Amino acid sequence: MRYKIDTIEPFWWGLFMAGAGVIGILLPIEMIIFGWAIPLGTIPAAAYSPSRMAALLGNPIVKLYLFVLISLPLFHWAHRFRYFVFDLGLRGARMPMAVLCYGAAVVGTIAAAITLIRL
Repeated sequence: MRYKIDTIEPFWWGLFMAGAGVIGILLPIEMIIFGWAIPLGTIPAAAYSPSRMAALLGNPIVKLYLFVLISLPLFHWAHRFRYFVFDLGLRGARMPMAVLCYGAAVVGTIAAAITLIRL
């Protein structure tokens, strides 16, 4: 029996790969900047002052960047977790697991969008 999720599987794989690209390229850059460069003092404190960060968050391109940085890894996680559960042997709950995983990613994406719009 084919489930509805099988017909849109390429869509989920596309979001999975887009999330992998974000995780592989953009997330390490953010980790280097906010995890090493700022704490070690290689970036001047005036560059990340609260007033400058507030002005930066007012830019729609920055909001779009943050939306991509948050939402696509959620879909990557959802797809990876779904197949991890299948590998554990829970193949009987195929449709509910897909709805649960991708639904969590959609809810996280909507929450990110609402939060970024309100900033």
